Amino acid sequence: MATGAYDDRDGKIWMDGQLVDWRAAQVHVLTHGLHYASSVFEGERAYNGKIFLSRKHSERLHFSAGELDFQIPFSVDEIEAAKQAVLEANGLTDAYVRAVSWRGAGPDMGVASARNPVRLAIAAWEWGSYYGDAKMKGAKLDIAKWKRPSPETIPVHAKAAGLYMICTTSKHAAEAKGCSDALFMDYRGYVAEATGANIFFVKDGEVHTPKPDCFLNGLTRQTVIGMLEERGVTVHERHIMPEELEGFEQCWLTGTAAEVTPVGQIGGFTFEVGALTREIAESYEKLVRS
Repeated sequence: MATGAYDDRDGKIWMDGQLVDWRAAQVHVLTHGLHYASSVFEGERAYNGKIFLSRKHSERLHFSAGELDFQIPFSVDEIEAAKQAVLEANGLTDAYVRAVSWRGAGPDMGVASARNPVRLAIAAWEWGSYYGDAKMKGAKLDIAKWKRPSPETIPVHAKAAGLYMICTTSKHAAEAKGCSDALFMDYRGYVAEATGANIFFVKDGEVHTPKPDCFLNGLTRQTVIGMLEERGVTVHERHIMPEELEGFEQCWLTGTAAEVTPVGQIGGFTFEVGALTREIAESYEKLVRS
């Protein structure tokens, strides 16, 4: 696994249509995306040389850019080819892939930036389990002080950089308490998601998961719901009140980085790493490598 600072590694990164040396993949300090969060991205995983749900990720990248009022100057097919080129150039088969598009430096440096070029970069690196040994014993989650915002305030269904500001601060606060992550409530007080993963609960053999009406409906989330339904497990996509946490028996997180990770504790509530949790985690691992 690669180590050291992310700006000081060997390898290649694809930028704006060509592969460049890793250390040369730089942007100017007056890049619009750095100052105003005009940036969207995708996190993807490759297994045995194949990126799981690759095209869906590329399509969502285009959708997110549209939500932020810019157009990526590369088609979905071109992005797909670029991702494969990055994997091959770096000799990677099992890897995390990051595609990011942003408004670059140009003639505009105020809030408006219609004349600035739109940039696109794709990098890949080896990245193990997102939550370390939590896959075995269950992650421990804090409850964030911030709440997921209303759809009337920000494009909540875009995978946009600005939406992750409260994720960073909440995860830092959680780690300071010895937790792996933090759970958000939404602007109405319902259970929402973790800082970079969707959440599922089990009670009496049925699964309950928050309705994604103000946060990202993750691709891994959609995959896991499909897996559960194929098994005949009832899945309730609904609003969940925080006091309901006490009655749930099992819990897990889903996300490209997190994959399927059991949760053992959220605040003062505890959960078992039960049979259904283990079955879904193992089945997901087989699916992505099939």
